[in-house]
Amino acid sequence: MNSTLRSRCAKAIGAGALSVALLSAGTAGAFAASPSAASPRPKPIMTSSAKPTGTSTAKPTKSGSPMANGSITARVSKVQVKPGQSVTFTGRAKGVKVGTKVVLLHMHNGKWTPLKSSTVLKNGSSYSLVTKFNNKGKEQLRVMAGKIVSPTVVVTVK
Repeated sequence: MNSTLRSRCAKAIGAGALSVALLSAGTAGAFAASPSAASPRPKPIMTSSAKPTGTSTAKPTKSGSPMANGSITARVSKVQVKPGQSVTFTGRAKGVKVGTKVVLLHMHNGKWTPLKSSTVLKNGSSYSLVTKFNNKGKEQLRVMAGKIVSPTVVVTVK
């Protein structure tokens, strides 16, 4: 009877040791896979600001409807120009077909109105628009491709 008790104890201790080894190995693997305090954490990036900037990207919505299925960026070559000086708008669109007309809009009396400057989306869904501003002041501008509009970009004409 003594030998049976010893062998049972030995088996139980062996099974316990094996369980502890497997558990600690699994925990070590999970710890290694998870981000630790030693690895640097990414800094959050602000996606919106109080002032419009020269470059912006967003997924705008149509007024009164759910999120649109595309986005368009608007980058301006110069944020400050003299009257009569050319400004180039460039960007890319996602979720918009190649060949779609891209129109430059500006805020006039509280409404977005199209300017004469327009183009079509090229291969790679990119566009480039060139326009001139003759009136001094701040121009609030955006581009529209189909029903997708970009965030507002401000150009100051001095």
